[in-house]
Amino acid sequence: MNGGRFPQSVEDLGQTVASFPTYEAAQKAVSTLIAAEVPARDIAIVGQGLRSIERVTGRLGYATAARSGAINGVLLGLLFSAILVIGTPSVPIQAFVGVIFVGIALGMLLSIITYSFVRRRRDFASVMQVVADHYELTIATDSVQRARQVLGRPGAVPDRPAAPVASTTVTAPPAATPDAGAEPPRYGERVAASSPAVTESDAPAVTEPETPAGPADEQSPDGADEGDGAEQPKQ
Repeated sequence: MNGGRFPQSVEDLGQTVASFPTYEAAQKAVSTLIAAEVPARDIAIVGQGLRSIERVTGRLGYATAARSGAINGVLLGLLFSAILVIGTPSVPIQAFVGVIFVGIALGMLLSIITYSFVRRRRDFASVMQVVADHYELTIATDSVQRARQVLGRPGAVPDRPAAPVASTTVTAPPAATPDAGAEPPRYGERVAASSPAVTESDAPAVTEPETPAGPADEQSPDGADEGDGAEQPKQ
């Protein structure tokens, strides 16, 4: 039994600071809080969604009842034998063994009698277990902030997972790559100053002079060509 005061109602348990799927995980969290000097009386484990599970271990019968009674009778006989030895240290070993057999017989008899009363209601053996869907760790109001700091949960209890946030990816522009034909100058070579390239749009437009169009063939007044008016060589 755990000592300390108990709350009068469920509201006195405090605030829920964590939720665990298993009882073992809740126990570890309680140990962590106690090690961090959180008052043990302010801590409570609350099981939510309780349900009972009955596991059938076997079929009951007179043979099964006698076997289980014999096992219990051995323990009962050892207890009686120890009392006998303590009371009379000089008792012989035969009496010690006889007391054990008496305990076995007594245990078998009690088990068979008990089974004869309950066999009409049930003819199987089972083990009952109470489990919960999850376990909440509640802390009193005075120690809530301290408990959240120890557990590393500054905000509310993450009972439900947060909705996924759509991530936006920004594609970076491709980096400028150097020209494949351009190579860095070798060591010892003189680098000529390169003049900026003049584009066709930056160069001034050059216009060709226009020549007046004259008559294609000029004729002399007498109708002959200019070449015919040349002097004839003397003979």
